[in-house]
Amino acid sequence: MNAPDHNLSLLTTTQMAQADQAAIQSGISGIALMEAAGAAVADAVNSRWGRRPVTILCGPGNNGGDGFVAARHLRDAGWPVRLGLLGGKALLSGDAAHHAQLWGDEVQPLTPALLDGAGLVIDALFGAGLSRPLSGAAATTVAALIECGLPVCAVDVPSGLDGNTGQVLGLAAPASLTVTFFRKKPAHVLFPGRQLCGDVQVADIGILDSVLDSLPLATFQNGPGLWLSRYPWPALEGHKYQRGHALVVGGRLMTGAARLAAMACARVGAGLVSIAAPAAVWPVYASNMTSIMVHLLRESGALDEILTDGRINVLVVGPGAGVSDLTRTHALQALASGRSVVLDADAISVFGSDPQALFAAVAGPCVLTPHEGEFNRLFSTGGHKLDKARQAACISSAVVVLKGADTVIAAPDGRAVVNTNAPPYLATGGTGDVLAGLIAGLMAQGMAAFDAAAAGVWLHGETARLFGPGLLSEDLPGMLPRVLRRLLRHDLSR
Repeated sequence: MNAPDHNLSLLTTTQMAQADQAAIQSGISGIALMEAAGAAVADAVNSRWGRRPVTILCGPGNNGGDGFVAARHLRDAGWPVRLGLLGGKALLSGDAAHHAQLWGDEVQPLTPALLDGAGLVIDALFGAGLSRPLSGAAATTVAALIECGLPVCAVDVPSGLDGNTGQVLGLAAPASLTVTFFRKKPAHVLFPGRQLCGDVQVADIGILDSVLDSLPLATFQNGPGLWLSRYPWPALEGHKYQRGHALVVGGRLMTGAARLAAMACARVGAGLVSIAAPAAVWPVYASNMTSIMVHLLRESGALDEILTDGRINVLVVGPGAGVSDLTRTHALQALASGRSVVLDADAISVFGSDPQALFAAVAGPCVLTPHEGEFNRLFSTGGHKLDKARQAACISSAVVVLKGADTVIAAPDGRAVVNTNAPPYLATGGTGDVLAGLIAGLMAQGMAAFDAAAAGVWLHGETARLFGPGLLSEDLPGMLPRVLRRLLRHDLSR
């Protein structure tokens, strides 16, 4: 993934602080940055809600300073404003103290009583850098805010949310709208933070994009801007043998899983796709496949004979395979072949009692696609989802796709992508098999493992989103061409 779209960068709280400092060193004052941030909050509120009594809850730091600016702008626009502050004005310092002085109106102590009569609340207590649970007056006021159900606009993140992880530190009030600055943070895209933030609006407060060039960016929100310039569109003079040959290892019982993976491989553009089918169920596969070739898997179960075809450059093992010694053998044979490999479902779970055997076998491009349960059978990593996926990728030397509503794709070198376009309709049997096929089909065409995983996950989500309610896994491959046509129209690299 080279030169990703900086608009998709997710900044840690430390990186955001560094961006602020770089902007200040370039000549933009902290006072001006805070003025722009608070004005952006006021503009967002003005745009979304009709004029009504608004209560602004301010903390003792820069987030509270943003709240004072927003209060002044809303008051000047004719909004009835009530402002509460955690701690006294005397405790404020720096830019926040300056803007509190400009407010020049009544400041009340932070209590739940501030919510009485409000039609809207702006939560400017604490930003993304909070590292401990809310306590005291902040905790009791936020608890009351949760209870009363008033609409909330959060400044940066809802107070009580860890900006780096999306995890709640004790409690946090859900927001209808969150206004953040310059770039999103991981909390805006990782659950439960993503749900608590509501709609996220990123405001331009004057920090130049060039600031990002000095930051060690490693986390991104998934989108075509990350990988579209390297998407393997067919060349005018190309032919099928240049577009790769994917082999999906079929199972004995759940034959639909391998067929779904194979169809996804083909739809996403692999030149040739084959299924290796056990002899007992070979007729089932053969009678249901037309454009997909079906190879006979001998009784020994070994893939050696099929892999004499040197054109096969990627293998998918796991969909419908069953947790068995044979599945383990197929996975190890695939890894030993030197080809690219996608391991899904049972091909992951089968190593639960001996994960080191899998990790030691990974020698080439490999993508693991576990859901949370499969992940936990293989890895004992701790921490939040981003950390867990990153640690797992480093341990396994594979790209890890930790699936869920906020799927994380992590590479062994520390890069990570969070996907946000997957609708709830994907929560149905077989959709994971389609995802494994999409990733394998892109790898067959020469896409690097990390790019292929990110692109496959995005295509998977976008196809489901476009289809909508009533989705079945077999609907996804047939819907994919519509998404690819849209993607092609926006590929300016061609």
